[in-house]
Amino acid sequence: MKENLLKYKFLFEELVKRDFKKKYKGTVLGAGWSVLSPLLSLLIMKLIFTNFLGRDTPHYTTYLFCGNLIFSYFRESTKMGMSSLRSNASIFTKVTVPKSLFLFSRNVQTLINFGLTLPLFFLFCILDHITFTWKFFLLLYPICTMVLLNVGVGLILSALYVFFKDMDYLWNIFLTLLSYMSAIFYRADHLSPAMQKLLYLNPVYLHINYFRCITIDGVIPSLAYHGAMLGYVGVILLIGALIYKKYNHQFLYYV
Repeated sequence: MKENLLKYKFLFEELVKRDFKKKYKGTVLGAGWSVLSPLLSLLIMKLIFTNFLGRDTPHYTTYLFCGNLIFSYFRESTKMGMSSLRSNASIFTKVTVPKSLFLFSRNVQTLINFGLTLPLFFLFCILDHITFTWKFFLLLYPICTMVLLNVGVGLILSALYVFFKDMDYLWNIFLTLLSYMSAIFYRADHLSPAMQKLLYLNPVYLHINYFRCITIDGVIPSLAYHGAMLGYVGVILLIGALIYKKYNHQFLYYV
């Protein structure tokens, strides 16, 4: 058992290295795109939306960055996670390894990209005259639950993508819809009470709003809010794990 774990550990590390190198292979800036891409997106959104939606929003740059940072992380993780089985079929069809290993390696890579962007976010907070307090340490909670959320969604998507290649197109459409339902560039309190309640059915929005509560408002969300985030993550992880357990052997025949 110990030897198997060590073997998987080596494979896992090699998968992370391979995926990270492959993502930036042939680019001039390399991993610098992890920082530059969300920065450019932020600047474009700021130029477009500031005069229309950001006039009455305190620290609108940080407000935008919170939404863009979290949603970009979710989008990248789930998109890469979805193809984790199909793109590694040549490995697990020949060697017996835990198939979830490929998904986990993709999530580590996107977490590294997220970690590279996070210092830039804090720099923008300083430039936006945000006061840093001990409450900023609580951002570890939404980061951890976001990692688990991405893994859970990735488990579901990667399994479905093995059987239905249309999932790639459907997920792109869904991500577009989800981005508009995550209050990235507009204020949620400008919506009707019914629409505001609808936003709380979106776990990505809960994470975005958590970041805003801590950084902009300096307010710690309630225990119920923490529980809701954890509840969403738990349910999605459970569904993903059950799907993998049920169809584990069938993956070999469809990839």
